[in-house]
Amino acid sequence: MPLRQPGLDCSPVTADLAARLDPAASLPACRKAVQEACESFDLRYRGGEPVRLLVAERAAFMDQVVAAMWGRFTWDDDIALIAVGGYGRGELHPHSDIDLLILTRRRKLDRYRDSIAGFLAALWDLQFNIGHSARTLSDCVRVARADITVATNLMETRTIAGNRALEQAMLAKTGPDKIWPSQRFFRAKRDEQRERHERHGNTEYNLEPNIKEAPGGLRDIQTIHWIAHRHFGITSLETLANGDLLTREEYSQLRESEEFLWRVRYGLHLLAGRAEECLYFDHQRRLAEKFGYRDTPQSLAVEQFMQRYYRTVMTVRRLNDMLLQYLDEEILHRGRGARITRLNDRFQIRNDHLETTAPDMFEREPSALLEVFVLLGEDPEILDLRSTTIRQILSNQWRIDAEFRNDPRNHALFVRLLECKGNLSNQLQRMTRYGILGSYLPEFGRIVGQMQHDLFHVYPVDAHTIQVVRNMRRLANQSEAERFPIASHVCKNLPKPELLYVAGLYHDIAKGRGGDHSQLGATDAALFARRHDFNEQEVRLVTWLVEHHLLMSATSQREDIDDPDVIHRFARLMGDQIHLDYLFTLTVADMNATNPTLWNQWKGALMRQLYLATRDALARGLENPVNRLEWIESSRTEALELLAAEGISEARCRAIWGEIGDDFFLKEKASAISRCTRQVWEQEGKNPLIYLENAGVEDATATRVFVYTSGIDNVFSKIAAALDLLNLNVVDARLYAPGEGRTLNLFYALDDCGQAFADNTQRVRQVTRALRDILTDPMAALPKPNRRVSRQFKQLTTGTAAFINNDEHGQTRIMVLTPDRPGLLAHLGRIFLECRLTVHSAKIATLGERVEDSFYVTRADGLPLCDQDLCEQLRTRICAELDQRNREEIAATDALREMPLRA
Repeated sequence: MPLRQPGLDCSPVTADLAARLDPAASLPACRKAVQEACESFDLRYRGGEPVRLLVAERAAFMDQVVAAMWGRFTWDDDIALIAVGGYGRGELHPHSDIDLLILTRRRKLDRYRDSIAGFLAALWDLQFNIGHSARTLSDCVRVARADITVATNLMETRTIAGNRALEQAMLAKTGPDKIWPSQRFFRAKRDEQRERHERHGNTEYNLEPNIKEAPGGLRDIQTIHWIAHRHFGITSLETLANGDLLTREEYSQLRESEEFLWRVRYGLHLLAGRAEECLYFDHQRRLAEKFGYRDTPQSLAVEQFMQRYYRTVMTVRRLNDMLLQYLDEEILHRGRGARITRLNDRFQIRNDHLETTAPDMFEREPSALLEVFVLLGEDPEILDLRSTTIRQILSNQWRIDAEFRNDPRNHALFVRLLECKGNLSNQLQRMTRYGILGSYLPEFGRIVGQMQHDLFHVYPVDAHTIQVVRNMRRLANQSEAERFPIASHVCKNLPKPELLYVAGLYHDIAKGRGGDHSQLGATDAALFARRHDFNEQEVRLVTWLVEHHLLMSATSQREDIDDPDVIHRFARLMGDQIHLDYLFTLTVADMNATNPTLWNQWKGALMRQLYLATRDALARGLENPVNRLEWIESSRTEALELLAAEGISEARCRAIWGEIGDDFFLKEKASAISRCTRQVWEQEGKNPLIYLENAGVEDATATRVFVYTSGIDNVFSKIAAALDLLNLNVVDARLYAPGEGRTLNLFYALDDCGQAFADNTQRVRQVTRALRDILTDPMAALPKPNRRVSRQFKQLTTGTAAFINNDEHGQTRIMVLTPDRPGLLAHLGRIFLECRLTVHSAKIATLGERVEDSFYVTRADGLPLCDQDLCEQLRTRICAELDQRNREEIAATDALREMPLRA
């Protein structure tokens, strides 16, 4: 993996093409030769030739093209054409920039102005991506001294044409003895890497990673090259492969990782037709196919491909960590006095870094492979591991075998790690990167780098799992109490939080195996708990948590948690307060680790409402369920009392409510019922009546949009369409029919930031006007959505599924799973209207690029759908229409993107 590639000859085919690049040849002839050469390189790539050879030969061929163009003009001996940067290293991917430095000794460039302009114009005419600068030697020194990036580029040079002595003079004047000495250079490149990693979320696991700039990408390999080159004066890491910096095995791992990333990058450039470095979803799918991956019952081809990618960048990140730590010790701290604190016979702290007391410590004491992370977790004053210790861990990882995993000493160490007061998630992350966690828990090793190709899960399974544990630890911190007040309080009072952490480690551990991952994971969790000497009660709790880890989020988002029967059923599944507390904490941590952007105040409010209602049910006793009829009558009576206090008679209230069903008093709080009723009383005759207010359990978690109509058809679809047109996200909808053509509709909505918006006067006026316009115009067609399907959604689109069944309360539940898109609710409302179905309520759950919407409907006569043939026809229609609409949306989006821009 040389910093500067040796001079490679072109292949016979490209050498023959290069021979046609005589300076006297016409530019069209040169352009054709270049095109044929590029086609030859790309064909060889598709044929599986080594990518390292291809990028070097492409650079060598371009050298001859550039030299031929240079030869078309007259130059003296005081100027040189120099390749810099990646091109200077002798590496060139299909659409990478050809970076050139036109260098003169001391004369001004004016005398070469026309020749330089003609030379660059010739390269642009060949459609090259050129990055160029024209400088004197003193210019190079001045600019490089001020800019670390320029200084780095000038380390990687080759003279293509002109006076080679100028390159050597430039290197001498910009070397570490003149500017950027190795200590200062190291600090700058280390800080540059930290900032770059921060821009990419400090994770190797981005859904659409930048293969060049993201952690573990090509730039991390190059950073090691640059620092080693600056300090040791070498042009190839292979020179150091048998020394203290690199072992031969580590060098091979770096080289293999770079070759894989190069192959991905080469293919990415070909697919995109430009210098694309970001591995977008559409590219992931196509590259997976070209790399030979195929779908299996357990995983998609793209998931297999991305697991290979994630494991590769993890290897790079691991080696980068170790090598930068070594270079830190070598460059910044060599010769300085050591502060050593001995911890035990196996470990000591040297200058705030943990190290073993002997090079063969892990060979003599394999259990120290776990102990090292325990010590890091227990002592926050230890900054990191020394590079020698990291290398020892990596080279002794193989010692974690079945005998090691069954050793009670190691069981005790792992439980001790779970009980440490700080840095648990950081140690789990470090153990994953160094391969220790996957070796000790082979079931965890199988999920390392395993992605889920959707927008709901933004992390691969292993990173998500560690984030869940991190969230659990954060819930116990005072800093999270304001955002998660109840969950934080519950978490801090759990009797044994390590049981929660084990459930977090195992809740998704069986993903990718096929079958129910919750049940399979519960089996693994039980084996772990028994192996680590948990008592049977603890084993049952951990197993139950893993098996039911999706229950609480599903219930809060899909079920009607205002219904006491739903709460009673859920409480029976909990059984006692301890199961509820552990599951609630696990669910909050899991939901926020799946995709933090999808958590909002509304989902938080639903979770809190479910937790508090279930807690009350458990305190009351499962043998004492709430009487549904008593609940309804109590709510009605309380609402009447509130309204009477405002001077509204019971007779007037009952006239407004008319034939409204009991669900109104079951689902709505008395305070909300009274406010809605008062609005109708105060604004009698207003049609439609529209009223907005913020609503929530403890605070404003959503905006309640109250719409009261008389004699207006298709109300549900029209309201949904209007709110969608305003970029408002409907999270719940409840529709009631007082009779005589009247409707009482309650929609709960959030703005595009996931917030309630009723305190924004301008926004309220905008919503009110849009709803009034669409509801008062009998000829108004449903407005077409003004938003298009995003690029990511387009790539992740799957088919629609619909499920229809009847509940115990005489309604039919229609559950629709489909890709999210603008206008979806309005479209479904139109289908229901044309099928003469009355929508009573809707539960809206958005999960990344998909929605899981549940609608509770009846026939026009108030009865559920009992005809199976009609149900199947409805299910087929929903799936066919939504899938057709999705295809149309994607086609419209593609057409819009392909439209030429107008001047």
